[in-house]
Order: sequence, then structure tokens, then C-alpha cells
Amino acid sequence: MIQRGMALLFAATLFTSGAAAQSAPDPPVFSNAEIRKILVERIDTSHRGVGIVVGIIEPRGRRIVAYGGVNQGDTRPLNGDTIFEIGSATKVFTSLLLADMVRRGEVALSDPVAKYLPAEVKVPERGGRVITLLDLSTHTSGLPRLPTNLRPQDSANPYVDYTAEQLYRFLSSYELPRDIGSEFEYSNLGAGLLGFALARRAGMGYEELVRKRITGPLGMKSTGITLTPEMKARLAAGHNSELKAVPNWDFDALAGCGALRSDANDLLTFLAANLGYIKSPLASAMASMRAVRRATGSASLGEIGLGWLMVKPSSYEIVWHNGGTGGYRSFIGFVPSTRVGVVVLSNTFTATGVDDIGMHLLDSHAPLMPPPKEHKEIAVDPKLLDAYVGRYQLAPNFVLTITREGDNLFVQATSQPKLQIFPESALEFFLKAVDAQITFETDSTGRASSLVLHQNGANMPGKRIQ
Repeated sequence: MIQRGMALLFAATLFTSGAAAQSAPDPPVFSNAEIRKILVERIDTSHRGVGIVVGIIEPRGRRIVAYGGVNQGDTRPLNGDTIFEIGSATKVFTSLLLADMVRRGEVALSDPVAKYLPAEVKVPERGGRVITLLDLSTHTSGLPRLPTNLRPQDSANPYVDYTAEQLYRFLSSYELPRDIGSEFEYSNLGAGLLGFALARRAGMGYEELVRKRITGPLGMKSTGITLTPEMKARLAAGHNSELKAVPNWDFDALAGCGALRSDANDLLTFLAANLGYIKSPLASAMASMRAVRRATGSASLGEIGLGWLMVKPSSYEIVWHNGGTGGYRSFIGFVPSTRVGVVVLSNTFTATGVDDIGMHLLDSHAPLMPPPKEHKEIAVDPKLLDAYVGRYQLAPNFVLTITREGDNLFVQATSQPKLQIFPESALEFFLKAVDAQITFETDSTGRASSLVLHQNGANMPGKRIQ
């Protein structure tokens, strides 16, 4: 789902390991009671979730630990068959399609993505280099996080009306800000484009391709995009950071970046195939996803392969990905050397998410995230807000745009959705969607001349440019 740092202002916060490399520890073995204690604290004490399901696969077998509910006030228990939106964990499936199609000889990693799009689409190039399928899978294409013409009619379902025609128009007009392959930048657009191109190459829709090549062969009957009536009955309701129910997300052209829904049992089967517990025609393709590696430039993210991120917080490497939509958070990860895999699914989108739980269960040196500092909204004179409206540049390609709607103030980062910010003083505002705050700095007239973004322990200044 997300890279840390300025360009990911409104993304999920990833864990930061506090442990240095040490002598090889035994793989952590958490009892069901210990896992349940973590979930009780997350849901009942710090109120960072409505329901969470944890799945573990290890040499001695599988197990499921669940706590909470499918909806606020709904007493039905969660279990391994409860379905969640898995968001950006979809990207691993998209890159597995790529690896499998390479194995079949249908595509090559070095193929230009333009090869699988209509001839009239002018995919951006730079310095004599074209964007390849490998560049898309490793988030090194130079494409932004989101297309600038993503303007959803309904912000609660932001991808549903982004069509192939809009994708083509964006690609044909976009100029890359840096050389292809030179830098990692997490891109929902790039992953969605990859899934879109592979589906065109296969001559079928993205969902059908996933079913025929991955979920069908693995027997993952509860993983897909379109839910049957029986699957809908098992779907946990999504909730926002205020624990209020929100609509589900739907996708069109960019399905490959985040459209899949699944349950813990199916995702444990997926990890079982990656860990070699079950035989699969996808085994060689799965292994090849970790053979390709590019740097992310972030110690907490590690390296990027085909879809998977790979990090070493202590003595062994964790292969992982997370995900999030408007009402859900997900984590899937495994340790090849210990043959332990973990799935964590939550029906609540919060700043903390569930990444830390998944990492902690795979490596006990990875800490659990404490609750974010509590921020209390106060009333301020609406006349003050006009002085803050403007554009503030934090980096060459990263601008925060502050707008006012009535008595409310909003912030929108480059290529990201617009979110409301709430005052806790005349100059200090906070977001509820993620653990981030903004402090305005004013001149003698009271007009904001700059701001500071506070997130992930960093304070990032930005001067007003408009």
C-alpha cells in the first residue's frame, strides 16, 4: 500500500523496527491467547478497530485467531471465512500474474507496457528509455502515485469511475519527472496499469485472469472482486478511523492495484503455496518474484521484488505487503527461512493499521505501534481559515493544497485524495484519517507564509507558493 515519507502523507504508516541485527533468534511462537490479547487491546482498549482476524501458518499447521465483530453492534463472530477488502495486497496477485506469464513465455519483464496497449496511446518515455512491465511491478516507472485526472464523483468510492479511456488520456499527456528506473515511488497507477495491460495480453478481464491463473489452481474460492450472494453474507462491513461504517470500494481500469476481496483461510492457502507447504503450478513463478530486487531507499521498506517487499528487521528476511481501502486494512507476509506466514485482516481503516501486528508475529523484535496521540478538536473563528488557503511546497514534486469549504479546512497532497483537517488550536490542525498534523506559520498580517507537516516522527516544512 504505501512507502513512508512525504509523498505518502495519507497512506498507512508502516512499522519501523527498533532492533538492530542480532544473532539468529528462534522464530517467535505466539500462543492463541497472546495473539488474542493483542487484538483485545487494539479493539477494546485503544479503539483502533472493530474486528480483526489473524491467520498463522507454520510447520505444525494453521490456526485462526479472531476478535471483534463484522459490524458495530453485530454480535456475529469473525472467523477465517469472514471476507474483507484486501486493498493493495492485490498488487502481489498482479505481479504473480506477471511472473507466471513470463514463465509461460507470454510476456517478458523487459517488454514495454505500450506493447499491450492500443497503438494510439502514447505511454511517456524519458531519455530514450520506455516503461517496462518490470518497472511497473517494482514501482520504478516514474509514474505518480495516482493519475492527475482521477477526479471521483464519489470520494467514498474513488476508483469506481476511472475508466480505460481516462487512463489512456493520462498516459498520453503525462511527462515523467525523472528517469525511468532511477527511483522507487509507490504507485497505485503503475500497479493498476500493469494489471490492465496483462489482462489485455491474455484477452480477458483482470478478475477472470486472476481466477484462471491463481485462485482457481490454488482452490481459493473466497477470493475475487465480484461477490456471490453467499460471499456477501460473509463480508465484514468496512469502517473508517472513527469506527463508522463506510461504503465498499469498486474498481474499473485500475483493478490490479487494489480490487480483490478475500478471507484469512484463502490467504493462508496463498502463503502455503509460497512457502512450499502445498504443491502448485505457480511455485516457480512465486520463487521468481523474490529473485528480482530493486532498492526502495527506505530501511523500513527494504527491497522491492515483483510485487513483494522484503525487509530484514533482525536476523531473517520478511517478505510482505499490506493493503487498505476506505474501510479495511490488510497484511500478508512470510519468512522463507522459518516457513512461517501471517495474515492480518481488519474491517477498519486507521492510521495504525495492522502492519505492526503482522510484523510482530513474524519477528518479535518488530514492535507493536502505540496508539496515536489523542487530538481534541476545538472551535476556531472561521475568518482565520482564509489566511491558510493556498499551496505549500514541501519537495520539488510534492505540494500540499489547502482549501476551505464553508467552515471546514481541507488538505490535498499531490496526486492524493482531499481530506479534512481539524483545528486543535488557531494554528495547529490534525487529520483523523491518518496520524498526521499540520502547523501553520503566519506573518505579521496573520496570513500563512509556510506550514510544517508532522508525520512518522518527522517535521517537514513547506513554503507557500501561491
